[in-house]
Amino acid sequence: MTNQKYVDIIYNPKIKPFTNYPSKLVHYLIDRYLLTRGASLLELGCGRGEFLKEFINRGMIGYGVDISDYAKSYCEEAQIVTCDLTKEKLPYQDNYFDIIYSKSFIEHFYYPEKIFEEAYRVLKPGGIIITLTPEWNYIYKSFYEDYSHRTPFTKLSLQDIHLITNFKNVEVESFKQLPLLWDQKNNTKTILMKFLKILLKLSSFLTRVLIPDYFRLKIKWVRFSKELMLLSTANK
Repeated sequence: MTNQKYVDIIYNPKIKPFTNYPSKLVHYLIDRYLLTRGASLLELGCGRGEFLKEFINRGMIGYGVDISDYAKSYCEEAQIVTCDLTKEKLPYQDNYFDIIYSKSFIEHFYYPEKIFEEAYRVLKPGGIIITLTPEWNYIYKSFYEDYSHRTPFTKLSLQDIHLITNFKNVEVESFKQLPLLWDQKNNTKTILMKFLKILLKLSSFLTRVLIPDYFRLKIKWVRFSKELMLLSTANK
């Protein structure tokens, strides 16, 4: 797992400013998975706290765990503890949370199954775990640009690690970090809007296969058309 300086240096706001992406992603996840206000949510590896803050803004009771205490200053509303999960267990009782969420976290461990075992322990029966991690098949060229990455995942390996640690109803899919491509539930769409969404998805696909990697770090549309994530959910 990364050391305490990782968030302070790699995610320094002067280098990587805060954006409205966390708000968009959290809104999408709540809408898609019907997450309810008042639910207790633990974010593993909460980092700067920007995603956790958005969950709280939408009515969740937010908890965070990270090796760094950076999030304490940004997300004061959350109950955040510092913890090194390579050496320690999660400091919570069994069957404590309704939701466990993590993004770009599990790939930082040599033995990520231990993280899933602890997540299973503290999740309530029937609770949901939502995980986002880079998809190796689409990010292998850049995965180790982050020196702290340890374990890459494919759809099959992410599915299996859930099953091995006793989760059920496991679903894993490829996911692009491009809000324009996301399908929102309960939204009325005109034929024109559906057609535009199809065109955008086609454009992203063509970008991934045709545009040179040189532009990956220069244009976000190119980067996130090429660097897909895995989005998984499962229940206890």
